[in-house]
Parts: sequence; C-alpha cells; structure tokens
Amino acid sequence: MSRFFGVKKHKLLTLWTHSNYSIINEFMKQPSILIIYTGGTIGMVDDPETGVLAALNFEHILVQVPALKRFGYKINTISFEKPIDSSNVNPKIWIQLAQIIRDNHDKYDGFVILHGTDTMSYSASALSFMLENLHKPVIFTGSQLPIETIRTDGKENIITSIEIAAAKRNGKPVVPEVCIYFENQLYRGNRTRKYNAEHFDAFESPNYPPLAEIGIHIKYNFEAIHYPSQKKRINIKTNLDTNIGILKLFPGISKEFIFAVLSTKGLKAIVLETFGSGNAPTEKWFVSILKDALTKNIIILNITQCNAGTVELGRYETSAQLAEIGIIGGGDLTTEAAITKLMFLLGQQLTPTEIKKYLQISIAGEISLNRDY
Repeated sequence: MSRFFGVKKHKLLTLWTHSNYSIINEFMKQPSILIIYTGGTIGMVDDPETGVLAALNFEHILVQVPALKRFGYKINTISFEKPIDSSNVNPKIWIQLAQIIRDNHDKYDGFVILHGTDTMSYSASALSFMLENLHKPVIFTGSQLPIETIRTDGKENIITSIEIAAAKRNGKPVVPEVCIYFENQLYRGNRTRKYNAEHFDAFESPNYPPLAEIGIHIKYNFEAIHYPSQKKRINIKTNLDTNIGILKLFPGISKEFIFAVLSTKGLKAIVLETFGSGNAPTEKWFVSILKDALTKNIIILNITQCNAGTVELGRYETSAQLAEIGIIGGGDLTTEAAITKLMFLLGQQLTPTEIKKYLQISIAGEISLNRDY
C-alpha cells in the first residue's frame, strides 16, 4: 500500500526497446511517467444487473490499452483504492493529488491524471495554484465514453497524454504546466471549461490558445507555454478555504434571494457572474446589498457569464457603479479558475487587500489582465 490514504500502487510497466544495451543504461535513458487514476468515465463499465455505469480498478484500463506496455517508457501507476466519480471530487482530493505529485516529483519526468470530465477543469485549476515551483508536466485527461467501448476516445487521450508528459526539448520538459488534454487539443488547465457533454471535444479554452494541437504530429505552441525562469524545489500549498459561493445574475432575480446568499453564515467571498463585460442591474436595492456585504469584508469577484471575453468594469454605466463600491473585476477568469483561486488565496491567510491584489494579477497563467507570469 502507498502511504497515501485511499490509494494503491501497481506494478511497474517497462519495455526495453534496445536489447543490445545494458539494462541499467537503457533504464536511465527511458522517460518515466506516473499515471494517477482517480476514477471517472474512462474506467467505468456497465453493471449487467443494474445497467448503470460503475467504476472499476486500474487493471481494467491496462487490459483495454495494451499499448501502455509498449511505450518504451518507465510507467508506474497509482490508483485510488475506491475510484470516484468526478461529481464527488472535493478539495480533499486536490490535496491528495498535490501530495502524490510532490512526493514523486523527483522520480518521474511527468504525470498523467485520469479524472472524470465533469469537474476536471476545477481540479486542474486548483492544482495549478497549489503546485508551487512546478517544473514538470501534469496532464489531466479522461474520456466521454468508457474505455471498454469500441468507439471510446479514452485510448487516444491516455496515449497522447503520456507522450506529451514525456516530451523534452533541449533536455527540459516541453510543457511544464498543469494541463488538460482532450480530443487533439492540449490546454492550460486553469483556462478551460467543460462545455459539451455529448461530443468528444468536451473542453474549450475560450480566452487562451491551445498549448499544442495534435494530428499526425504534435505541434507545440511554444510562445503560449509558460517556462519557469528559475528552478526551485516544488512546494505544495494545501490550505484551501471553501467559505465561498457563486451568485449568477438573471433578469428578475429577487432582492430576497440575493440578500439570503450574501447573508450566508461564514461567507468570505462570492463569485458574481454578471452580464456581458461585467454589467449588472442598477437598482438601488441591488447596489445597497452588495455594499453591505463589502463592509463585512466579503470579497466580491466579478466575472462574465459569457463563454468568452473579459470583464471591463466601467465600460458601461451598468458596471461603473460596481467598481465604485469596491467590487473586483475578474478579467477573463473562468468560473472554475475564479472559484479555486479564491479558495487558494483565502487559505493563505492573506489580508483582504492582498487577496484583492492577487485576484487581479496572474499567479499561474490563469488571467490575461496584468499578465505577470
């Protein structure tokens, strides 16, 4: 058993590709990848009795993707003792993943996390903040169809994710970031959102270009990839504060509802999903409730409901008043990045002023405003 509660290690999968070399020399040359299996559709099969999809253990995936044994890489795996549906993912899972990566960081060239698609963007965003001084690829992937399905997208997603995680350029990892790979596209994880539950191209990155596009060849967008300027030892920050919420505006939203949300006991921050480029109602009662929340040191982060674009407070009269009372513009943050960034910043015991500052700059490539990474 691994020392991580609820996970277990599997046997090493290694294939020597040049038998005329000594085992030791060949071992040293081979890329090493750690696959972390959490669960999700990719490892599910139909229960013949109920007809419901149920998660199986990682050995099932190894049987369905024999190419993993032919890679020529040193591939090791860790799987959760009880695979979970991504709808059940919570910050405890993120902490567990961060600990696994930290404790194995020096042993492997890259990491592939098999994860359910529903909350994959949340998990990738969270780890991008939690893994400080990351210098190796952490690639999230999964599938829309179970791995045993004939038309599954899972096999290609796993194989290509491993290839990307192992890729090096001038002796250094090509993509030393937390990413999501899905359907021939590699994205920065904290720029993604799941937008399609039906098609294989389940994810999009509306405000940031792909880090790589995959066809016959893998074409990396080197200008879009973040390369750390100096190498420091990886450090993980696992303090996360979940006393936050989301308030999505809609025409006709009631005063009572907004008041109830902002009066939630223990609330420290709210993601306010506004219209267009950050616009909101101008009724006095609406602005008054927001001002009252701000006086209680509740941080309000304004992001757009639109699939693409950015918040520009003050562009229209209906957003100027929000800036005047102290609401923070979230730029082009996705909802997933906004939520996890707030959890992360609140967990670092920062002052409200410091949190507001960090919300408006980039700490992991998650925002385009005042790009500082």
